[in-house]
Amino acid sequence: MTAEPGSAGVAVRGQAPLRTSTLWHLVWLGMLLFQPLYDDRNRPLQWAVALAVVVVFLPIYVLAHRGPGPVRRWALVTTTVLGVLAAPVNSGASVLFVYAAAFAGSGRTRRVARWWLAGLTALVVVLVLLSSIPMPWRLWAFAPSLVLVWVVGLVTIEEIEEGRANRIHNARVEHLATLSERERISRDLHDLLGQTLTGIVVRSQLAQRLARTDAEAGIAEMAEVEQAARAALTEVRATVSGWRQVDLDDELAVSRSALTAAGVTLEVTREPGLVLTPSAETALGLALREGVTNVVRHADARHCTVTLHRVGGRVVLEVADDGVGGETPDGNGLTGMRERIAALGGEVQRRARGGTALTVTVPAAVAT
Repeated sequence: MTAEPGSAGVAVRGQAPLRTSTLWHLVWLGMLLFQPLYDDRNRPLQWAVALAVVVVFLPIYVLAHRGPGPVRRWALVTTTVLGVLAAPVNSGASVLFVYAAAFAGSGRTRRVARWWLAGLTALVVVLVLLSSIPMPWRLWAFAPSLVLVWVVGLVTIEEIEEGRANRIHNARVEHLATLSERERISRDLHDLLGQTLTGIVVRSQLAQRLARTDAEAGIAEMAEVEQAARAALTEVRATVSGWRQVDLDDELAVSRSALTAAGVTLEVTREPGLVLTPSAETALGLALREGVTNVVRHADARHCTVTLHRVGGRVVLEVADDGVGGETPDGNGLTGMRERIAALGGEVQRRARGGTALTVTVPAAVAT
């Protein structure tokens, strides 16, 4: 008769269909048969009371499981009153107080439900004192209900509290997952569109200058702009779907193209045979993208070096330029980069003297 968490039992606050496991709780109404079978006093009246209790209680039980909160509270009161009226004639009707305990545990707050359990206990004790059944049969008739009022009531209360705590926990987890996904998309879109749009702007400016002197070269640059825009569109779709994988070699090629268009020469030093895990390659590739974007946008540099190698137990990526440098606060790009690298157990350092050097380190145990 106890409530079932997550089922359509009395533990669920709200309308729900009845299930077989819930209907099985009605077998406890069989207690109505004991006194008519073994007590020959007023037997027709006892059978009539048993039949009346079943006829009246079944609709109450169904409504208590399918109706809203006010209906369950009404079912609690009605079941209690029905038990008070029927139990003096048929002691098996005291089982109604056990059903009432379940309704109280599922439809009331913990404090109010406990008061209801105490009240139901008092009613059973009064009925024991007023019953005409001789001892010790009187105790056998009412003792099970007296015990089950607390067992069923307390179990139902705890299951309701546990179900509520689980719903709150699940809501929090879902909320945090949503925030995490939003942050991921925000970081990835920033990393993606930052360099891509910067490259498009730089190439468009170059195409405008070439259009005055070399139309063919200008057309070729605009073709590069179109290709970059199409690649960006593909990556945006992959980012939103969460399946984007960055290839470091592709990032180096894109970086060289963007730097060349901006008049910056690129020198790459990469340790041969260094194979990265997909997660580390994606994180370092996006770090490279952000570093190169900042060189194109802000450095006013003429030369840029990219170094990727293993140092002790770490994999190190460094992007350095000979530009103007300067100590400026981290923007969204560097902040997102730090968060992404920190998730791998690494760190990001920026040095701005005689140009800017961005150093990203990731534990080799994670990166390789």
